[in-house]
Amino acid sequence: MTVGDESSSKVEMEDSLRAEDADLGQKLQDRQTRLWLMPLLLGTGLGLAIAFGSMGILNHRPTGQQNAIAKPPAKLKPSMTVTVATVETASVARTLNTTGTVAASDLIPVLPQTNGLQIKKIPDNIQEGAFVNKGDVLAVLDDSVLQTQITQAKADMESKQADMASKQADVTSKQASVSSNVAIVKQRQADLAQAQARLEEAEKNYQRYQQLAASGAISQQELDTRSYTVKTARETVRVAEENVRSTQANVGGSQANITIAQANVNKAKADVRNSAAKIGQLQAQLAQTLVVAPVSGIIAEKLARVGDMTGVPPQTQVGNVIGGTQKLFSIIRDGKLQLQAKVPEIQLSLVKVGATVEVTSDLDRLVELQGRVREIEPMVNDQRREATVKIDLPPTKLLKPGMFARAAITTSSTLGMTVPQKAVQTQPDGSVIVFMLSGEDIVRAQKVELGEPLNGNRVEIKSGLKLGDRVVVKGAGYLKDGDKVLISPEG
Repeated sequence: MTVGDESSSKVEMEDSLRAEDADLGQKLQDRQTRLWLMPLLLGTGLGLAIAFGSMGILNHRPTGQQNAIAKPPAKLKPSMTVTVATVETASVARTLNTTGTVAASDLIPVLPQTNGLQIKKIPDNIQEGAFVNKGDVLAVLDDSVLQTQITQAKADMESKQADMASKQADVTSKQASVSSNVAIVKQRQADLAQAQARLEEAEKNYQRYQQLAASGAISQQELDTRSYTVKTARETVRVAEENVRSTQANVGGSQANITIAQANVNKAKADVRNSAAKIGQLQAQLAQTLVVAPVSGIIAEKLARVGDMTGVPPQTQVGNVIGGTQKLFSIIRDGKLQLQAKVPEIQLSLVKVGATVEVTSDLDRLVELQGRVREIEPMVNDQRREATVKIDLPPTKLLKPGMFARAAITTSSTLGMTVPQKAVQTQPDGSVIVFMLSGEDIVRAQKVELGEPLNGNRVEIKSGLKLGDRVVVKGAGYLKDGDKVLISPEG
């Protein structure tokens, strides 16, 4: 055998060995597969045998026994306990919806009673939004100049009072002088009467002596003596009369002096009164250095600042000058607010004074106030064709002047179907449903159309329900259509 033949023989043997190995491996794999499938096939066959056997047995049982073995269908259990309410009729208010601005019903400006004084102090509690009572001190003005003027006026009045006392003493003196002169007049009048009596006696004696002289009973010398006596008596009377006139003139002069002195006293009294009036005026101005609240209410504006001069507003407050006087504060009388709502001209006839109004705010859900129409302004805006309706608001801290609010003005009332507000469920698509009872304990979702909200947390139903229908209230938010419920006796 050649070398080539040997090589060829080796190759053939290797191929034969590889073929045998391959056959052996396939046989081992097939055997393992058969071993794995055997239990599965046995189990399946056993299960089928049992099943067919059971069917055969059942086919031979009576019908009643078959029904007894069959399981009954499961009963629907209640999903939850709910309360229900009946659709009822109630008075429904028809409203006109509008908007407006909150304002003060009566805004009172606080002005200084004295200009040209510096604001010295403002109490700490005087702030915007604070409530003050009538007479509360809002600001204190500097009174030092007034105090000095009052001191000077009091000193001047004391001087005038002293002068008046001196004038009054002079009047008393003049009155004493008059009394004295009157006494002298009386004395002179008495002297005159005595002189007149002597003259009369002398004249009678002279007449008698003239008769005696004519008869020669007395001498001419003696008659001349009696004549001289008469002349002396007459001169005495004349002097006495002059004395009376002189003393009477003195009395007149003294009385004139009294009049002058009394006039001086009156003038002095007038000076004293003027001084007292000036002091009173200064004291009144001193009282005016206390700026007090003219009414009770809420401070809406605080424009005064310590250091400002009254009557000389800062440049930033030029618009706050009223009648030439700077406004220091403004007060909402009694804290009363009003809503100035705008109503179109074509709907104005629907609004009546005294109508109730529901006031709400988009910014604060807590604002749910009931107001009342107080006044409808007679003028209609010629550009927007709107009128302003003034609505009185109840006391509240939720609204402030300048805020925006909504108003639902009651225009009329009628009967309508109503359900509790909690029975109404708003859906994602914006529709509204209620769950009404179908039978005794199954609920069905029912779309409804809402009307006006009512007091007592009820709402009007325009369509979708009828009187007497029962709707779920408590628990409605957790139900779905077709649920079985247990009705609570609370409803």
